[in-house]
Amino acid sequence: MADYYGILGVAQGATDDEIKKAYRKLARELHPDVNPDPSAQERFKEVTKAYEVLSDPQKRQIVDLGGDPLSPGGGGGAGGFNQGFGGLSDIMDAFFGGGGQRGPRSRVQQGSDALIRVDCELSETTFGAQRELTIETAVRCGTCDGQGTASGTLPTTCETCRGRGEIQQVQKSFLGQVMTSRICPRCAGMGTVIEHPCGECHGDGRVRSRRTLTVKIPAGVEDGMRIRLAGEGEVGPGGGPPGDLYVEVHEKRHPIFTRNGDDLHCTITLPMTAAALGTSVPLETLDGEETLDVPPGTQPDEVFTLRARGVPHLRGTGRGNLHVHLDVQVPTKLDDDQIELLRKLAALRDEERPGLVAKTGGLFGKLRDAFDGR
Repeated sequence: MADYYGILGVAQGATDDEIKKAYRKLARELHPDVNPDPSAQERFKEVTKAYEVLSDPQKRQIVDLGGDPLSPGGGGGAGGFNQGFGGLSDIMDAFFGGGGQRGPRSRVQQGSDALIRVDCELSETTFGAQRELTIETAVRCGTCDGQGTASGTLPTTCETCRGRGEIQQVQKSFLGQVMTSRICPRCAGMGTVIEHPCGECHGDGRVRSRRTLTVKIPAGVEDGMRIRLAGEGEVGPGGGPPGDLYVEVHEKRHPIFTRNGDDLHCTITLPMTAAALGTSVPLETLDGEETLDVPPGTQPDEVFTLRARGVPHLRGTGRGNLHVHLDVQVPTKLDDDQIELLRKLAALRDEERPGLVAKTGGLFGKLRDAFDGR
């Protein structure tokens, strides 16, 4: 027998309100539209089944007497998703609110959020910028002011549900008469019907419109970050309050610099002679041109760090650094004179027969000392 009280996390003596509150909390966490995890979906089915049992006085009585109303011969049937007191309307309550009494839902609904992508240069994400964006969202209908009705008319009470937003039916079973409730199909649970809709929005209370917004890109923003503009999203049905607009920043690839957090990296290529003799290199940074002094004897893959030449910290003060990587270029095509000069240099530096250089005290150094001592 299933532990229906344990599934909902309530005591056996819990009141109807406590059972309903526990179910709504779990439904908000486990509903497939919110939690796509397959295990959560199975848990949601168990929670819904437990609520359908415990919200039905006759089925709950069978449970309290030690039976299972959903088992064969246990005093009840499994029932459908919309059967009993705990049907679709309670799930709607769990997600859209609602107190102890069910009734028609408001025609005015909260609008959804909107998302737009903006491509920014590295200089814009580094120093900040203002962008003019053209967006198209739902806005309140100016003809009916969000009411959805034609001029001089009002919504009328639904004749099917008589304004309740739901219809009830009494069905007979071997347990007796069971009352079921479902959302009114004619008014979609609103209790009223727009007989004469607005010609502009066709009863929705909102229309699509294109408009221009000024968006401030903060200094230091990273690729993929979103900027929230409160109340600039989609207006809800019935002219309801708008959602938010999120501007997602996409940073364009820079031809020179690559970004890692708030640090920037770039690579400059030096001839072998310049690395050996030392030189000064003009370097273009985001702040302007600067001079990089390369000391004599600079080795390949050397990295020079220019402090505070990177991207400003988005949360805090200061900036990242600019790391300059040196790529020493060895010539591949030499004429006879150049070859002769390099040979003379190699002779002067005793580098005509290069060999393996071992660190003193290392394995090769010990082997060398052993052979030298023979």
